[in-house]
Amino acid sequence: MEPGVLIIVALAVASAAATIAAVRRGRSLDRALATIQRLLTADAERERVVADRSADDAALHETVDAGFVRVDGSLHIRDANGLAHAMLAHQPGGLVGRSIMEAFLDPTVERLARHAIDSGSASGEIRSAGADGPVLAIRARRLSDGDVWLVLDDVSELRRLQRIRAEFIDNLSHELRTPLTTVSLLAETLEREAEAVGDAIPAKMRDRIAKIEVETGHLVQMVNELLDLSRIEGGGTVQLSDGVDMSNLAAESAERLRLFAERQGVTLRIDTRPGLPRVRGDAARLGQVVVNLVHNAVKFSPDGGEITISTDADDADVVTSVEDHGIGIPRAARDRVFERFYKVDRARLRAEAGGGTGLGLAIARHVVEQHDGRIWVESEEGVGSTFSFALPIQDGGDPGRSG
Repeated sequence: MEPGVLIIVALAVASAAATIAAVRRGRSLDRALATIQRLLTADAERERVVADRSADDAALHETVDAGFVRVDGSLHIRDANGLAHAMLAHQPGGLVGRSIMEAFLDPTVERLARHAIDSGSASGEIRSAGADGPVLAIRARRLSDGDVWLVLDDVSELRRLQRIRAEFIDNLSHELRTPLTTVSLLAETLEREAEAVGDAIPAKMRDRIAKIEVETGHLVQMVNELLDLSRIEGGGTVQLSDGVDMSNLAAESAERLRLFAERQGVTLRIDTRPGLPRVRGDAARLGQVVVNLVHNAVKFSPDGGEITISTDADDADVVTSVEDHGIGIPRAARDRVFERFYKVDRARLRAEAGGGTGLGLAIARHVVEQHDGRIWVESEEGVGSTFSFALPIQDGGDPGRSG
C-alpha cells in the first residue's frame, strides 16, 4: 500500500477513535448530569415533604383546641401556636425566644420540662396570670431531638364545676350527719331499753329496732364515704411523708377489722414481709385503702373462709395484696369494680355482712393514683379474688429505714 494511503487510513482510524471517545465522554457526562438532576429533584422533593409536614403540623396545632409550646434543651421557646399565646396573654409570636420562666412566670412549668427531659414525660397544673387567671393543665413530653412539647389545656371551668360539686356534697353531708347521728343514738337507746325489758318486748319489735340501727349505720357510712371521696377527688387531702412502712401499715390496718371478720366467721391471715423498702405517702390514706380492701373481701367470703393480707417488693414498687377465697367476680364486672357506686349482684353478698355504698373501691383507686401507684384485681368465679396495689419505692430509700 502506498505511504500516502497508509497515512490517510491512520488518520481515519485516529479520528474514529477520538470520535468514539468523545461520544463516550458525552454519554458519561450525560449520565452524570442525569444523576445530579435526580439528586436535585430528590432533594427538592424532600424539602417539599418537610415543608408540607411542617405546614400540616402548624395547621394541626392551630386547629386543635389546646395550646402547644415547643421548648429546647436550654428551656427556651422555639415555637408556639396561637392558642398558647392567647392563654399566656402574649401577642402572636411574642413567646418565641423567651425562657419558660419569662413566658409562664411559674417555676412549676420549668420543673415539668426538666422532668420530661430526664424521664420522657410529666404533667401538672398552674394558675396563669395570677390568682384570678385561668387554670392550665400542662402535659410535657420529650421529643426524639431532645426538645419538649408542652401541651396546655384550659381546665378553669372543669375545676369550677368540681369545686361546686365538692361544696354541694360537703354541705349536704354536714346537713345529713346531725339527724343521722340523732337517729343512730335513738336506735341504740331503744335497743338497750328493749334488752333491759326482756321478754316484755316482742322479738319481732326487737328485730325491727336492730334493723333501724343497722340501716342507720349504712346511711352514716354512705355520707362519710361520699364526703371522703369528694375531698379525695378534689385533691389536696394527701399529705405525703417519707418512710412509710407498708408491711407494718398493712398489718395494723387489717387488725382493725379482725373482730368484724371473726363475727362473719372469716379468718384473717397476715403475711407481710418485714424490711421492705419504704414508700412516700399518706399513711392514714394508705391504711384506709387496706381497710377498704379487707372489708370488701370479708363481705364476699363464705363462713370459714380465710383472707390473706401480704406485702412484697420488686425493683420499682412495693405491692400490697388482699386475697380471699370467696365467690369471685364475674369477668364482665372486673373492669368496673373500681367505679363509683358500682356494685356486683346483691344476691352474691353475705346477708349478715350488710350491703355497701359502692364507694370503698373507688376511694381506694383514687388514693392509690394520688400516690402515683396502680391498683388491680385478679379473680376467678367460685375460686376467689386478689386485690393488689403497687406504690413506687421512695427514691434513695433503703430497706427497713425511714427516709
